[in-house]
Amino acid sequence: MAATLSKKVFDYLKQLNENNNREWFNDHKNLFIDAQQEFENFVEHLIQEVGKTDEKVAKLNAKKSLLRIYRDIRFSKDKTPYKTYFGASLGMGKSNEKSGHYLHIQPGKSFIASGIYLPEASVLKEIRKEISVFKNEFLKAVDHQDFKKYYGALDREHELKKIPQGFEKEDPMADYLRLKSFIGVYNLSNKEVMDKNAVENLTDIMNSAKPFNDFLNAPFSETPA
Repeated sequence: MAATLSKKVFDYLKQLNENNNREWFNDHKNLFIDAQQEFENFVEHLIQEVGKTDEKVAKLNAKKSLLRIYRDIRFSKDKTPYKTYFGASLGMGKSNEKSGHYLHIQPGKSFIASGIYLPEASVLKEIRKEISVFKNEFLKAVDHQDFKKYYGALDREHELKKIPQGFEKEDPMADYLRLKSFIGVYNLSNKEVMDKNAVENLTDIMNSAKPFNDFLNAPFSETPA
């Protein structure tokens, strides 16, 4: 099976979005199985390629990296039972070293996210300390031309209005210390994902974030990243 994603994956997700109910899902379970298998195969090849330069990714299992299609609706007003996208966590949030990548496949809304998303307070505090003390190393990672080419500036969806407690207001890294997530996002078009060289192209994007991820993981590594 080729390491590509075909139009049928996007077609299935579009149909699921228009028919998000258990009856339709069960009646078309074969379409789900085929689409998910194609996505899993794609993720497997992506792990192999990214893993050539990132040993943490190399240890991942594609099947275990996939997000479940079933939504947790217990505390949600939206009671639709299924996610209308495929997602895979490539190291992000999988261990104590929580910085990694996330691949999101959804018609017109696909993206790669690299970094760490809303870590627990103790982890966030250690990362902030690292940024404050080793500001040059951090800036070298986020200002690198390859990282900026794909991810641009860090996502600021989640940030504090003021400098967090325990840090000086005049800290030169204050703008970054206010962040509650450290995430770079690269939006993917359907065409990019279905390209015959998609695995290689996505690998280049993720590899550009390795120094950034290594920095975020450094406080929790037994040996320096």
